[in-house]
Amino acid sequence: MYDVLVIGGAGVDTIVNVPQDLPLPYADSVATPGIAEYAGHTGSGVALGCRSLGLSVKLVDFLGEDRLGGLVRDRLAAGGVDTEFVISPAGTRRAVNLVDPKGRRTSFYDGRDLPGQRLPEGLVAAAPARHVHVSIMDFARHVYPLGDGVTTSTDLHDWDGVNPHHADFARSSDVVFVSATALADVPGTVHALFTEGRALAVVVMDGERGGWFATRADREPRHYEPAAGGPVVDSNGAGDAFVSGFLHAWLRSRAVVECVRSGAVAGLYACGAAGTHQALITLPELEARLTPHP
Repeated sequence: MYDVLVIGGAGVDTIVNVPQDLPLPYADSVATPGIAEYAGHTGSGVALGCRSLGLSVKLVDFLGEDRLGGLVRDRLAAGGVDTEFVISPAGTRRAVNLVDPKGRRTSFYDGRDLPGQRLPEGLVAAAPARHVHVSIMDFARHVYPLGDGVTTSTDLHDWDGVNPHHADFARSSDVVFVSATALADVPGTVHALFTEGRALAVVVMDGERGGWFATRADREPRHYEPAAGGPVVDSNGAGDAFVSGFLHAWLRSRAVVECVRSGAVAGLYACGAAGTHQALITLPELEARLTPHP
């Protein structure tokens, strides 16, 4: 049995470093300090992050039989993640991400998934796991409900609290992560997630400002401070690293406040290197950063 099964969310990021703060003014051409390609995206990040923390992990997904798909396969194999891919005729998902000198990014996402795609029956059941993390791909919503005793999570990313695409994931997961970027009403969204779904914990991530978390037992969002002590070179993958740090503590039955702290430390660590999923915190490094110093 795996510790974590990740459904969906593999792809390739083309990172374009831009010379000034985002958003960029219009220009016909802009000289860039660098362009590089990485196996990235959210599912890969959660899988690699959890594996780096010592959890056993498998990722199942659709993937193109193309050069980009090869990058994804090689990166996950090098990171020790077991995989099973169904060939997609549409090719491998990709994104072009602009990153400014402060490490902030804007992502242009090409999902590539075909309407009506479904994972083969029995594929998820053939990889039993203690916890299943479900990326917000249309085909992934159909894995719900999962078996008794299996906890689930999802990252709604820049959900606005209204878009119906996210509803199945939001209502069907035990742990719900969401970015504060597009949320007009954080407390209202958090309360709705508990009222309308099965969430045991909700985490609203707000980057360098920290964020909020709440539990079903105490639904009032509590603010958490960002982790301190590291540079922000590139924020690509920071949210995925946060999720992996949180899940590592969650699977150790730690209190949610401890899970959030673990996530915040892992998320900041991921910002310390250029590119996507290039800085993955290990368990000794995480524990050292979580241990109070005299």
